[in-house]
Amino acid sequence: MVGFSGPVPGAAGLHMVDGAPLLRPEEQVFAAMLTGFANQQLARNLARTTVEGRENTVKAFAAYVNAYPWLWTPALVDEWLGDLRSLRDLKRSTIRSYSEAVRAFCHFITDPLYEWTATCEKRFGTHPVQVVHEWNTAVHVQDNEADAKKRAFTKAELHAFFAHCDDEVARIRAFSRKGWLPAFRDATLFKTAYAYGLRRNETRMLDAADFGRNPHGREFGECGRCQVRFGKAKKGSPPKRRGVLTVFDWTPDVLDEWFTEVRPLFDTDDNPAAWPSERGMRIGCQRLNSRFIAYRKALGLDDGLDFHSFRRSYVTHLIEDGWDPRFVQEQVGHEHASTTSLYTCVSLDFRTRTLRRHLDSTIAAALQTQTGRQA
Repeated sequence: MVGFSGPVPGAAGLHMVDGAPLLRPEEQVFAAMLTGFANQQLARNLARTTVEGRENTVKAFAAYVNAYPWLWTPALVDEWLGDLRSLRDLKRSTIRSYSEAVRAFCHFITDPLYEWTATCEKRFGTHPVQVVHEWNTAVHVQDNEADAKKRAFTKAELHAFFAHCDDEVARIRAFSRKGWLPAFRDATLFKTAYAYGLRRNETRMLDAADFGRNPHGREFGECGRCQVRFGKAKKGSPPKRRGVLTVFDWTPDVLDEWFTEVRPLFDTDDNPAAWPSERGMRIGCQRLNSRFIAYRKALGLDDGLDFHSFRRSYVTHLIEDGWDPRFVQEQVGHEHASTTSLYTCVSLDFRTRTLRRHLDSTIAAALQTQTGRQA
């Protein structure tokens, strides 16, 4: 490499002593490969969760085929992915992510720059090859591969869900149980996720200081704007930030009651989190999921609704109410309008009204033209 001196991150020379005898050579070389792979991924500025996930996937594949990387073949990948699909019934996107993790690992250990092929030749008399190809893995051909069942709330369903949240708080509090505080927190969090069209992690990572004034929307007071600091990141980049403007007139009342009356009861003097946990700094994703599912089941709603449905509903309802699509796109942080359109699940009633409006305007224009000619 021009202008480069010394081994690159993840190279065999950084993790193995050349020619040194090993007690368990296969295990130790594989472990060194994984360490080198992790270092190479971190050098690309990928998130540690991404690196750890890929490493765990590679370990799972190695355990399934019961072979070390220099003995892997495409046929083993076929068998593994087939079992993941048929026996575990994993989603297409999940299976693709697994195959991509193995592909990335094989690309790393077969690159001559990292010297793992030469190391394996010396120690085992063979070398690893790329075993994941286009012809034995699924091709990503659609922009949207989400589960077809996933959808937005209807306005009636959303109203019923939020009403149930409030009823649960009242029910628990009537029995003088301490659980009413977490129930109130989660109810406010769900409403906030919808009010600003937020993803789950974007919502739970909010701090109290992330809400502020909008000089062009003074009627919203101290809750005219929400600063999202942990938006969905691009690969190798930090979390994406965006500001979301308040659009619903009920939002300030919900947030004001939470921040002034209820949140202080969590003893949050040294905790900046908007949604503190009873045992930690902020609420976890698993707790949110379990509460959401419990409420969904209590209302008899189908499993096509999940936490992300708040975001789908936000986009859908704003579009139905006539908000400019570009404004909605900016609010939810999409770079492309096509992405926002995938979230839009406009109802049949909205489409009927739109069709009727255009038909009526066409008929009115035709009648006006005919009247003009008769005159």
